[in-house]
Amino acid sequence: MGSFRIRVEKDHTVFSAGHFITYDGHLCEPLHGHNYRVAASVEGPLDENFYVLDFTRIKRQLRTIVDRLDHRMLLPTRSNRIVVEARGDQVLAAYKEKRDVVLLPIPNTTAEMLAQWIALQLEDALGEQARRATAIEVEVEEAFGQRAVYREERSGAHE
Repeated sequence: MGSFRIRVEKDHTVFSAGHFITYDGHLCEPLHGHNYRVAASVEGPLDENFYVLDFTRIKRQLRTIVDRLDHRMLLPTRSNRIVVEARGDQVLAAYKEKRDVVLLPIPNTTAEMLAQWIALQLEDALGEQARRATAIEVEVEEAFGQRAVYREERSGAHE
């Protein structure tokens, strides 16, 4: 039996952001940035219009999500290594204060965790239409040829 999947990757589903990640359990890389590219896929049955999901809706929602990250400093609020503290309109991140940041409820600002966070945001934004999907997949490319993919399969998609 066949299946259907749509995929969106546009020039406007990109964002530039700064971050730093921890690794090897005790090291922390220097603050730096990437020009991220985001793509999303949704699998599922066709609706009454023979769509898995309307491209227009997924493009609009994906752009809204990545626009929230564009030209920001991304900090993980669930890290057990990086201390992040909000102080009014400023944020303290372990060693120095930063402005213009996005606090993300993730353990590290890796491409993998960004892909998962974007997928969950997209699923929330698409609401009822996302409930029919049998899978949602988001790719985050942080440098040319270097990307992470988060895929959520759902065995009991609701029609």
